[in-house]
Amino acid sequence: MSDMEINENLSRYSDLAFSTSLVLLVVALLMLTAELAGSRGRRAQARDNERELLEVGSSVGSGSPPIGSAVPGRVVTPEKRPLGESLGRSGMLLVGVGTLSLLASVVLRGLATNRFPWGNMYEFVNVTVLFALLAGLVMLRRPALRPMWVFVLIPALVLMTVSVVWLYSAAAPVVPALQSYWLPIHVSVVSLGSGVFLVAGVASLLFLLRLRFPGSGSDSSHWFVRMLGNLPDARTLDSIAYKATIFGFPIFGFGVVFGAIWAEAAWGRFWGWDPKETVSFIAWVVYAAYLHARATSGWRDTRAAWINVVGFLVTVFNLFFINMVVSGLHSYAGLN
Repeated sequence: MSDMEINENLSRYSDLAFSTSLVLLVVALLMLTAELAGSRGRRAQARDNERELLEVGSSVGSGSPPIGSAVPGRVVTPEKRPLGESLGRSGMLLVGVGTLSLLASVVLRGLATNRFPWGNMYEFVNVTVLFALLAGLVMLRRPALRPMWVFVLIPALVLMTVSVVWLYSAAAPVVPALQSYWLPIHVSVVSLGSGVFLVAGVASLLFLLRLRFPGSGSDSSHWFVRMLGNLPDARTLDSIAYKATIFGFPIFGFGVVFGAIWAEAAWGRFWGWDPKETVSFIAWVVYAAYLHARATSGWRDTRAAWINVVGFLVTVFNLFFINMVVSGLHSYAGLN
């Protein structure tokens, strides 16, 4: 197949895999939300069970049977897994399958076009979401962190919806300016950093909400506050945000450096203050400020978290507004 030939069948399979991924992730979100909303009842049941065990334990020494022994007149039935937990486990299974389906979509787009599949905004957003999901599967793999997936999937699904509705581009060769070996190096590294920053930004935002509602839980009358009470504690959320940023910061920085090297090869200068270059550098500086604030006494809590949230907002602004509204050397990304 030559560079100009497009395999329409593989392109259709890529689109089908993307649609399948979108549907699976939406269903996964609904299941995980049901688990998160129902954890209040499960926690109350767990407290009742614990109270019952304490009451039985207090009877030991007074002639009553010890804990674990048969109690006359009482039928002991095996404990069943709560429905919410089953939904959560099934939701995580769908997250994994949906991620694999999105990976298949990206790979099939590359095979259909005989090039690396990140030559326009549609493909770039999909790759970024893919890296965000993979980062989540690694960093949020413990069952105790599963409630966070509700808030990771929401922005991921928003990005995928925007991608397919407003940014979709038919499979085609890339424009001459992108026909360089620097394309997979620069874009893949930036996408990986941006995807990890999505997880970090969500964790910092949830950290701020947990601090804002420290007593949230079953005693609250508002459903959203109750859901927040079922998330991991604030320190755990802050730790996840910090670890994710520590991982994503150098990767994103290398992406900016690789872009500068590519710019010198393509345009004869390393840096020209193009809008995309400028906002990418600003985002990197914001994340550097977050890491510095996170290690500084008096800044490591809410102030540092707000800086991390701002960094994520700057990244999203760079991804959409700069490419869609501002005219610059990066405006060939499939929109203009």
